[in-house]
Amino acid sequence: MKPGFLAGAESPFATLRRWAQPSAATESCEFCNTSLGEEHRHLFELATRKLICVCDPCALRFENVVGRWKLIPRDARAVPGFQITDPQWESLALPIQLAFFFENSTLGKVIAMYPSPAGATESLLPLANWQELMEACGGNVRLQPDVEALLANRLGPIPRYWVAPIDLCFELVGLMRLHWRGLSGGEKVWGEVEGFFGRLEARAKAGVPASCETVHV
Repeated sequence: MKPGFLAGAESPFATLRRWAQPSAATESCEFCNTSLGEEHRHLFELATRKLICVCDPCALRFENVVGRWKLIPRDARAVPGFQITDPQWESLALPIQLAFFFENSTLGKVIAMYPSPAGATESLLPLANWQELMEACGGNVRLQPDVEALLANRLGPIPRYWVAPIDLCFELVGLMRLHWRGLSGGEKVWGEVEGFFGRLEARAKAGVPASCETVHV
């Protein structure tokens, strides 16, 4: 296993550090320099695999546009019919019951990442069985390449799965990195994780788009 996003790319934690400004007023759209609040849209730059902060008007320019950048969607939705069995999960050799999976269009494969005290850590194991897993689960998960992930939370007695924007997944990683203490993480970090999924579920039930907030790391 290795920390980071993908070889040769800026780590999303470099992006998260760029978001961690003294005040929201100092953060600006990277296209038009308009001041941004803590909740704002992001683009995914395919060549560099960077997350780019943008204002709503600039974000609209990239709706349904294929090119250098992809607009990261705002909606997150639960997929209650989706299941990964314990043997299937164990075959992925992930050391934690919390991970997200997304298709990297440049590499042409699915990447598995999980939170760790060092940040986002990528599984180096091949995911050749990913397509078989999707087919076995009824094919009810459709991910936009690069910008949407299958977010798996198997920490509780009932596993939960979400299709989530990629920036929201890295917000979760940022929360864990920020609050992790000692070998087991401590009570606070797991409370933050529980709160994250509670907010995510409440927003989805209310039909409110998921939003990625600034994570101060």
